[in-house]
Amino acid sequence: MAGSRITRVEQRRPDLRFPLPENFAARLAGRTITSLGRRAKYLLLDLDDGVVLIMHLGMSGSFRVESEGEEAHTPGSFHYERPAAAAHDHIVFHLSNGLQVTYNDPRRFGFMDLVPRAGLGEHRSFKELGLEPLGNELDGARIADLFRGRKTPLKGALLDQKLIAGLGNIYVCEALHRAGLSPKRAAGTLARKNGAPMPGAVRLAGDIREVLETALRAGGSSLRDHRLTDGTLGYFQHQFRVYDREDETCVTPACGGTIQRIVQSGRSTFYCPKCQK
Repeated sequence: MAGSRITRVEQRRPDLRFPLPENFAARLAGRTITSLGRRAKYLLLDLDDGVVLIMHLGMSGSFRVESEGEEAHTPGSFHYERPAAAAHDHIVFHLSNGLQVTYNDPRRFGFMDLVPRAGLGEHRSFKELGLEPLGNELDGARIADLFRGRKTPLKGALLDQKLIAGLGNIYVCEALHRAGLSPKRAAGTLARKNGAPMPGAVRLAGDIREVLETALRAGGSSLRDHRLTDGTLGYFQHQFRVYDREDETCVTPACGGTIQRIVQSGRSTFYCPKCQK
């Protein structure tokens, strides 16, 4: 899509999860796509008039790429059929390069919006989002600053999207194990009284990045329906140290502890009580 002009847009319904912007199709027609990006779980499509098309896939949304006048196809071979029922094709972008990109969403939990780039940070979807976990801002000092004085359990603080945006249950469990930190300890214990980071905060910042980068290289974690765009599975689940390994021996050298499962805020937490303090 980058560098192409949107020749026309088929808008087949007035809403997705939320109502689509007024004159949605007309505002996009004729615009050139200057770049694509991401913020947390949102896809950002910058246009040549300074407006950003925000796209969120929700639970069941996907994009299908097709050539004009040719049989519909998807990028790669899939293990499971991608939804192609016309009833769920809600938005179709026709591009100047001869391709069309169709947004399909059976549940309609996804949404799209148009916002000026200059005001993007104040949009309801972004104004309360925290740091990107793979961004340069996340280090031990910033973790100490974010968690200072907080009595909430460390795992809960890491899952708070207003503090750090994008960390999920699996990767928090894995990062905490690597850092040797208990998910039950108070988040504020990672900061000294003067606000300086404790050693655990420095370790945690590095381990968050290591876990996410390792998972990305492995294609993510396929536990239920996650697939890559070519239909293949992710393989990070084969590298789990604690997640979904209840009652198994801890892999930390010379630890010998046993992985336990507890429930925190309705989510399963896996950790080793012997080496995570």
